[in-house]
Amino acid sequence: MKKISFIVCLFLANFGFSQSDEIHEDVARIIDVWLDAQHDYDKLPAISVAVVKDQDILWKNAYGESNMEAGVAAETTTICSICSISKLFTSVAIMKLVEEGKLRLDDKIEDLLPWFDLKQQFDDSWPVTVRSVMTHSSGLPREANFPYWTGPDFPFPAKKDIDSNLKNQETLYPSSTYFQYSNLGLTLLGEIVEEVSGMPYDEYIQKNILEPLRLDDTRTELPEDLYGNQLAIGYSPQYRDGSRKKVQFFQANGIKPAAGFSSNVEDLARFASWQFRLLDSSQTEIIQSSTLKYMQNVHWTDPDFETTWGLGFAVYKGPDGSKWVGHGGSCPGYRTVLQLNPKSKIAYVVMINAGGENPAKYANGIRSILAQKKPEKDSLKTAPNLSDYTGYYDLKPWYNEMYIGVWGDKLVTLDLPTGNPGEGMDYLQHVEGDTFRRIRDNQELGETVVFERDENGKVYRLMHHNNYSKKMEQ
Repeated sequence: MKKISFIVCLFLANFGFSQSDEIHEDVARIIDVWLDAQHDYDKLPAISVAVVKDQDILWKNAYGESNMEAGVAAETTTICSICSISKLFTSVAIMKLVEEGKLRLDDKIEDLLPWFDLKQQFDDSWPVTVRSVMTHSSGLPREANFPYWTGPDFPFPAKKDIDSNLKNQETLYPSSTYFQYSNLGLTLLGEIVEEVSGMPYDEYIQKNILEPLRLDDTRTELPEDLYGNQLAIGYSPQYRDGSRKKVQFFQANGIKPAAGFSSNVEDLARFASWQFRLLDSSQTEIIQSSTLKYMQNVHWTDPDFETTWGLGFAVYKGPDGSKWVGHGGSCPGYRTVLQLNPKSKIAYVVMINAGGENPAKYANGIRSILAQKKPEKDSLKTAPNLSDYTGYYDLKPWYNEMYIGVWGDKLVTLDLPTGNPGEGMDYLQHVEGDTFRRIRDNQELGETVVFERDENGKVYRLMHHNNYSKKMEQ
């Protein structure tokens, strides 16, 4: 098991946040322990994570290797494909042009792109508009007329080939009837950015979004010259034997407005901070505050009342009932997620350089840890050196392992691995000597946990329910 390390970024002096905006070192340790274990048990090549509070990063770390063949360690500056998170940048570009009066949300796609000749098979359909494309309710097919998600080559087409093949496609549904996610639709929005602005798409995004926000490691493509070093190699989902294979390098080419961008967790953290900053401002920063708020409202609700979408943003209700916005990304060899809570100004960014994984699981796991009662110390209580008891304990053959750490003036236990670490945490109150008792949900004391020491005075096992768990070597 590798040595655990963590980074806690304190920024009270620079940004004026209260103590409640820190991540306590005991909490950071549990997040770190959990992610380290999940990285190993889920056999991830690498995972990088950032937790954002308003204008700064509360916590960040990376685990594993961005290039397993060369042994290149992952960092929080490691670049990955962010795939469909690209759509957020395209959507911001569209809304900037709307603000400037160069197009309208209810403009028809066929009026903006003269070569748009995709067949509308429903005579009574509402028009396919910029708005309906941004909400994925346009009725357009999910993909352009090419098998670019098929490996091993991933033959992403050029823009001219996408356009020339529109005549061979037709709508799936009448517009404004159902939610149908469409990479083709967002690709066409990128073409509209070019057509309306008079600038190449890449240049427009670079000059109007990436440079002003100083997103130096965010690009409209994958930087091939960094591949295998700062740009992580993408790997396959797990095979039955637990192995993963290297996925061939690709460029999204003409599909880049929908799926071609690359970035790292630090840059996406800055992108999140820009949104929090703008939402609280009366100034214009790339776009107006009111425009971003409008984008992050629900603009489409599917007939099942379960799927909701904003303008470019996924908009959904979190476990606490509050509004969350963001987007996920899934490309060959990479999975990413960006989650933001506009009210609390908390955001989570997770990147994994492997397919078949759910990065939201890790964001939600961190959130569940942060939702626990904060560690506190009672100055009236005397307790032993709690670090004597910390470490990993063997639970085999029943479970894998348990981590015990410090939580203020208590101990905290966490079974590993677990998909929901918040629910898997228990707290131990010191009683006397090496004896502790579990704190029940109603705050009463439950069963006893007794730690035992060897002849050198070091804790080497614990007894719980009259059975033993041995402390593991780290």
